[in-house]
Parts: sequence; structure tokens; C-alpha cells
Amino acid sequence: MNRRRFLHRWLCLALGAVLGLAATGAALAQAVPTLQLRWALERNVFPADKPWGQGLARFSIANTGNQALPGQGWAIYFNCISGVATGEPVQGPFRIEQVTGTLYRLRPTAEFGGLPPGAGTQVGFVHGEPMAKPDKAPAGPYLVLDAEPTRGHAIADYQLLPLTTPEQLIKGPSDPEPVITAEALYRRNARIQPVDDADLPPVFPPPQSLSRGAGQLRWAQRPKLVAGPGLALEVATAQRLLDAHFPGTSAGTSVGKGAVDASRPLRLVLARIAGETSPEAHSLVVDAKLGVTLTSPTAAGMALALQSLRQLLPVKPAADGVLLPELKIQDAPRFAYRGVMMDVARNFQPKATVLGLLDLMARYKLNKFHFHLTDDEGWRLAIQGLPELTTVGARRGHTQDSREFLPPAYGSGPTAGEGPGSGYYTRADYIEILRYAAARHIDVIPEIEMPGHARAAVKAMQSRSAQRRAAGLPGADDYLLSDPADTSVYRSAQLYTDHMMDPGLASTYAFIERVVAELAAMHREAGVPARSIHVGADEVPAGAWDQAPASLALMAKLGLKTKADLWDHFYTQVDKILRKHGAVAAGWEELGAIKAKVNGTEKFVPNPLFMRQGYTLYVWNNVEGSEDLAYRLANAGYKTVLAPATRLYFDMAANKNPEEDGVNWAAYTDLATVYDFIPFDDIRTQPTDATPRPGFVRLTPVGQQYILGLEGTLFAETVRDADRLYGLFMPRLLALAERAWSPDPAWARERNPAQAAAQHDAAWSVFVHQLGRQVLPRLDAERPDVRYRIAPPGLALAQGSVRVNHQIPGLVLRYTSDGNEPTASSPAVQGGVITARGEIRVAAFDLNNRRGRFSHIQNKEQQGM
Repeated sequence: MNRRRFLHRWLCLALGAVLGLAATGAALAQAVPTLQLRWALERNVFPADKPWGQGLARFSIANTGNQALPGQGWAIYFNCISGVATGEPVQGPFRIEQVTGTLYRLRPTAEFGGLPPGAGTQVGFVHGEPMAKPDKAPAGPYLVLDAEPTRGHAIADYQLLPLTTPEQLIKGPSDPEPVITAEALYRRNARIQPVDDADLPPVFPPPQSLSRGAGQLRWAQRPKLVAGPGLALEVATAQRLLDAHFPGTSAGTSVGKGAVDASRPLRLVLARIAGETSPEAHSLVVDAKLGVTLTSPTAAGMALALQSLRQLLPVKPAADGVLLPELKIQDAPRFAYRGVMMDVARNFQPKATVLGLLDLMARYKLNKFHFHLTDDEGWRLAIQGLPELTTVGARRGHTQDSREFLPPAYGSGPTAGEGPGSGYYTRADYIEILRYAAARHIDVIPEIEMPGHARAAVKAMQSRSAQRRAAGLPGADDYLLSDPADTSVYRSAQLYTDHMMDPGLASTYAFIERVVAELAAMHREAGVPARSIHVGADEVPAGAWDQAPASLALMAKLGLKTKADLWDHFYTQVDKILRKHGAVAAGWEELGAIKAKVNGTEKFVPNPLFMRQGYTLYVWNNVEGSEDLAYRLANAGYKTVLAPATRLYFDMAANKNPEEDGVNWAAYTDLATVYDFIPFDDIRTQPTDATPRPGFVRLTPVGQQYILGLEGTLFAETVRDADRLYGLFMPRLLALAERAWSPDPAWARERNPAQAAAQHDAAWSVFVHQLGRQVLPRLDAERPDVRYRIAPPGLALAQGSVRVNHQIPGLVLRYTSDGNEPTASSPAVQGGVITARGEIRVAAFDLNNRRGRFSHIQNKEQQGM
């Protein structure tokens, strides 16, 4: 009995404890307050000691739930690209602390009395730059309770209040045009001239040589496809093009189940093109009697010819077959390197989006895919034997130590494994991407960032070491990238203080060897050897390695006098690893540049040590005195890819208006900015004035031979989905495609500024008309998922009416006069004029009735122009 009573009592106590714990947990869950958060910019200011400017902002916090927010015991975390001044804010009983990088937290001080339901408070604080772009404002806020320090609760009700006042919109001490108005857009678009259909090139980018015939070729039934060996992929592409217009007929190269027209075939011929040396040269001949003949010396050139044929075929199938104009095209690219860089480290994109971008590249004859796979905020490729690179380095969420995953970045939020902050490509995924690219004759250049921009790898290998050490497993430090004894003090451009690989550790080189070996193995399995691997080499902050014992010991052992010498040693070893696996190093410009005093100013100059190593330098830096850096490196003999930030960085916003997506640290980059890029002469005073700016080195004829080509770059700080990705890439990618493919236009070669300006306007008109009447309508029909940026229209008042124009003629313009936003059912603008009175709102629509941003103007009374 005693034992039974004891057991009964014990069970009751145990049950009570369990129920008590459950009740406590329930109470804790209910104790999470429901908050509303608003960010507002008060004004931008430009104090004498900070002439670059600051943004004075505020958070408005409201308790919209039933649970009080206590006076203590919580913090609000958020990311902010522009940075936030830490310490006591300018308003409110709070304190702002930097957690890591651009992750901050807001904590109450002892003076804060809490927020009962329905109450609110404000926090004023300072951003480190003028807040011209909401994309750089705080993002991804979440609440953490001290009672649950490892758990974050997303604040779903968060908004950025719009920027509308002059104090918010001003970008500098002198900013005469703080926004681009509808009237300013009208004046810019007014340069666009009418263009007849006959003056539009039939394919894009425009071919080197085009002659038009008088007749037409009609394929009333599917033509026979004639091709020799070595063109299996191109035959498949040709069949798919024909399938769209002749469904249900033979898919073979000879007569099959369906009727095939053998008298006017489609021929794919591997043969040299007279007068052309490029392996991508090709010709396309449409003959009314003989059919269509595509000729190229290589399969890659044949694939390009097929892209030209795609553009000649009707957008929609017709019941009476296919009608093609007689013509002859002979074509070849200006540059062998016509590239796109896609960053999936800062924000991840799924495999399907990568494949879609590769298709888009092939469509417009771009052939190099620079795949930015790793950075501080993410490692996106599985590496056999190093699972922590993806279990830790490919996930972001609220963490206190980065041992299980990385902290939030770019607003990725508190939950690990969710959203674009998390994700990676499996080995099979990557091999599929390689093969998909190869089938389109696109080379993939993988990028593994080192020695900087490496926090994801550094933290993953720290986690690996700790786990193996705790489990008593051998090899805990075999791939360690950092030394716990390193007390160096530094801060990167992205505000990290713990993201550097240590070049003094043997384990650093073991890690690089392991990753490169696995990369090379994946490329071999895909059938596309990794001939070039991009190894980062950018933005090593001052102070790195100053107090790194292993690096200091290595310097002493090898007699290295400076950190520049240590850098050279690091990349000499990296180069050996790459060459062992059949690859050559590529990197950002710092790979082949060193800092030196030039006329009393510190500048990057070519590093003589690596000049003959065959490295390829991707030069982004054309700002703040480095406008000629790419030319100086090419003149010195470095193979160079031009990727200037002010011209070809597609993460830059199109203009200064706050509603335009993107950032602005380098420039505002409109479609015209990319079009106006002159690859061999970007230091001229104006695009149409060849007078060089003083103090800069020009590209020599020898240097021109070392320019491999161009690359459009998209870093993904603000890119969280495919719509944003395509909206930033397109249509600017089309201007890149033309510049990379075609020779300098006549206006770029003209030395008379007035004549150059006239030629420029005529050529620009052809370019935008071709986009609006040919290229984008076909894209709307064949790739409706590509939601390219549709610019707002230009508007101007004139004699009681509103004049309307657009950057891309051919898009449908619709308007309202009652203050509502235009829809697909709104009336279309006729003849570029609106006579209605009231608040006129006008927007452009694509063929799928997708609308761009609208412009507006008040039309109230008679006014002259």
C-alpha cells in the first residue's frame, strides 16, 4: 500500500509538472506581442563633417495585439544595407546595437515603460548615407524575447513609408533634380525618331552584313531538315523551332510520318565562312526556291544562326504555313566573351530560374555565365566531404553563434531554411546546370570567393571543427579557415569583422584543394571541363591578418615583408591548385593589381608578378579615380573582362526615383546608360564627345587585344525572386548584348560632337524601336515569365492636352483621368495625345497586359508648351 501510495503520488506530481510545463509553454507562446512596425525617413542631411550625407529616420512601433510589450526582455532585429548609427538613438528610450554585418537590433533601455495593447512609440535614428532608395532601408524585422533567445518571431506587419517630400528626396547638398519627373522623361524620349519597318534589322543583335532580296520563301508544310554529323543538339533546336509551326509532323531529318517539303529544306552546314576568323561566325540565307541554309564552322556558331532564324519565324503559327523574306546575313561577334554574372549567394535562386536565365542568354547570343556561388551570406553548392558548407553555410536564420546556420541578411528573416536566404544546389543540380548551359554553348565560370567575402565558408568550417572535436573525431581542424588566436581588427565593406580566410594556415589550402577538386570532378562528369574558376580576390579590408599568428609566422618563415607579399604567396598557391585540376585563375581586378602611390595618390596599379600567368581580371571598379583601371591593366597585358559598375552593374536602379528597384552606390543605370557604353573609350567627356577626360590613361592598340569582352553583373542584395531578377536584368541585358556583339556604332567613331549627337539619336531610335516592335513582343509571347522593367511614360502639357511618349515605342499606352490607376481595360492613348481633363495617369502595357509604373500630370487649363 505504501508503495502504491508513493507511486500514485509520484505520478500525480509528474503529471502536474508536465501540465505545468505545458501551461508555461502556452503562456510563453501567448506572451509574444503582436507588433506593427513602420519605417519613415524624416529627411536627408549633409553636415560639414559628413558631406556625403546621412538619413534621419524613425521606427514607429505599435502594439496591435492583446499582449503587452514589456519594458525589458526583448529586442527587435533587422537588416539594413545602408547601416545604422549604433548606441543611443536620437529619439526614444532605446539602444541600437550591431550584431554582425548589416544585422542590427533595437533594445529598450531602463527608461522604457513598455507598450500596453493599442499603444505606440517612436525611435529616431541615423543612417550612414542619404536614404534615396527604400531597397536600402531596414528589412526583415523580427522580435526576440530574452526568455527564448534562440527563437525569432517575424514582424509581419511592417511597411516602408513612401518618400515624397523635398527633404526626403534630396540626394546631395546640391541636387537640382531630386526626382525624374514625367516632363523630364518626355524630354528624354522626344529624341526618339520614327523608324520605318524596312529600316529595322530583322534580327537582334543587328548583324554585321545584311542584304535583302525581293522575293519570299513559303513553307506550306514542314521543310526537310538536312544536317551533317556533329550537330545533334542544333538539329534538336531546329526541330523545336519547326514544331511550333508544323505540329504533328515528322521530327526527323528525313521524311517520316508526316508530309515534308524536300524541295525547300532547312540545311545546317558545317563550313568555314569566307573572311571570318571567329569560330562563332555564321551565315543565314533565305532563298525563295532553295529554302534556308545556315552555315558555320562550329556547332556554337550554328546555334547562333538558329537564334537568328528564330527571330525570322512568325511569333504565332499561321494556318497557311511560314512566310520568310529573302535575305542573306553574314555575322560574327565583336567579343568572344559576352557574359552575365548571377549572384545566388546573397539571395538564392532555384535551379529553374538559373535555367531560365541561361535560355534568355542563348536567345540574345550571350555565351559566358559567371556563377557567383559563395559569399559572406551564403555557400550555395554541395561539396562532397564538407556537408557543413550547406547545412550551415546555405541556411540563414536567427542565431546567437552561427554554429547551426548563418544570421539573417538582406531581410531574410528569423526562420532558417525558409525564403531566399536559404538554399543550395546539389551535386546533381549543378551538373544539370552545366549540361544545360553546354547544350546552349554557354561556358559556366564558377566563382568561389576568397580570401575575403568568405564568412559562410569560415563559419561552416568552424562548425565542422567544433562538432568533430565534441564528438572526439579526428581531423577537426583539417579544413579550418580561421585561427581562434587571430586578434586582427578589421571591418569589411559589408561591415563584417570575421569573414577572412587565413593564408597562414595549411588547412586553408587543404580546403581550397578539396573544393576545387570537387568542382573539377563535377565539370568532368558533366562533360565540360572547368577551364576557368573565378577565385574572388576583392575587398580585403585594412587590418586583416595584422595579428594573425599563423600568417605572421609564415611571413617570417618565407621572408615576406608586407601583406602584399602574403597576398602574392596566397594566390601563387591557389594558382598551383587550379592548374593541378586543369583550370586557370580568374578574379576581380585586385587579383592582378596592387596599391601604390601615384603622384601622391594611392591607386591600384598592375601587379607585375602575375602578368604572364594567364589570369583573367573582371574589372568592376571605374569609380572615384579608377575610371581607367581596366585600360591600365589591359595595357599591361592582363586578359580583361569589362564589368564597369557605373555601366554594367544591373543591381543599380534605373534612376533616382525612390520607387525604382535597386541600389545606387555606383550610379543610376538606365537602358540608355548601357547603350551609351563605348567599351574601348569609356573615359571620354560625353558619349558623343570623344575628348578624353584629363588625367586618365587611354586604352592602347595592344591593350585592346587583351579585352576579352563585356559582362553584365547582378549582385542580389535586393533580389529575392525571379520577377525582381528579370526586372533588373531586362531590358538592359539587350543593350549589353548589342554592345558585346556589334562593332562600335558610327556615332562612337565620329569625332565631330554635333554630328555624333545626330547619329546617336538616329541609332538609339532604331535600337528602341527594334526592342518595342520585334524583340519584346516575341519575348512576351514565348517567355511571359520574363517580367522585364516597363518604364513609366513621359508626359507634357501642350495647348490644353497631354502629350505622351515612351522610351520603348510599340508598347500600348493606357490612361485614366479620374485619379485611378490605369488597367488593361483603360482607354488607349491615340496618336500620343490625351485631351481629357483632370489628373491624367498613363502607363505602358506589354502584350500580356502587364503594366509598368504609371506617370501622372494635372491637365486643368490651356497651357503652352
